[in-house]
Amino acid sequence: MKILITGAKGQLGRDCSQILATSFTVFPFGSQELNIADRRQMYDIMESIRPDIVINCAAYTAVDDCENNLKRCKQVNTDGPEYIAGACAKTGARMIHISTDYVYDGKKQPPKAYRENDPVSPLSVYGSSKLAGEEQVRRNTDNHLIIRTAWLYGIGGPNFLKTMLRLTLSNPKRTIKVVNDQVGSLTWTYRLARQIKTLIESELTGTIHATAEGYCSWYDGAKHFLDAMSVPYSLEPCSTADFPTPAHRPANSILDNRRLKKHRLNRMVPWQEDVTKFAERHKNELLAEAGRLP
Repeated sequence: MKILITGAKGQLGRDCSQILATSFTVFPFGSQELNIADRRQMYDIMESIRPDIVINCAAYTAVDDCENNLKRCKQVNTDGPEYIAGACAKTGARMIHISTDYVYDGKKQPPKAYRENDPVSPLSVYGSSKLAGEEQVRRNTDNHLIIRTAWLYGIGGPNFLKTMLRLTLSNPKRTIKVVNDQVGSLTWTYRLARQIKTLIESELTGTIHATAEGYCSWYDGAKHFLDAMSVPYSLEPCSTADFPTPAHRPANSILDNRRLKKHRLNRMVPWQEDVTKFAERHKNELLAEAGRLP
């Protein structure tokens, strides 16, 4: 089986490329090699490779920048999925598209989680562009699987956990304020890539959720990670209002992996388990990247 991966230089794309390459023939493309917003290039590569599956990990994820860069946001998050879906329909490929919790408004009261059939109502330009991308996928190919996920972290790119480690190590005596009134499920890209492998081997279509089990606030997640890294730190919980940003973010990003469980395909585990494993597996690499080790 041939699998084409877009956004292969990002943290999820890298993990997907490595994990899937052990079982399939993988064609990974970073944004410099394949611009998904270029319809002609997308169609030409699809015609050349004729993959069985395309996994779209490419996205413009700078949430605050999206508010002032509507054109680029639309090109990558909406037009790109449209072109990929159209090329998949033309060549007979199955499309797996990665989407986001930002399609919801986050107004459910925790611990209530969002299910796949709950109404969508994005708060930001980023969320709106990703929702529009989902709609383009549905419109242009029936053979699709849309995966909504959230709060991703991995070894292959910048993320919240790495930022917390870098800030802590740069000045261990400094007290860092971390938002405590937004909740979600910290999701390891390595685990999600393994989940995607399971889904490739299934025939599931439509829209699903795939995040770590359980939930936490950013503050609780940071504490758990820094404890697992065995580094000294000083954190202080704060509210979203203490750190206003250009883009509004959902206060509740808890997603229910309901369809995965219904079809007995769920491979996700509690977020604490994966954050601990991530820290254990990559401790030296994380410390080196944060400037603690040579």
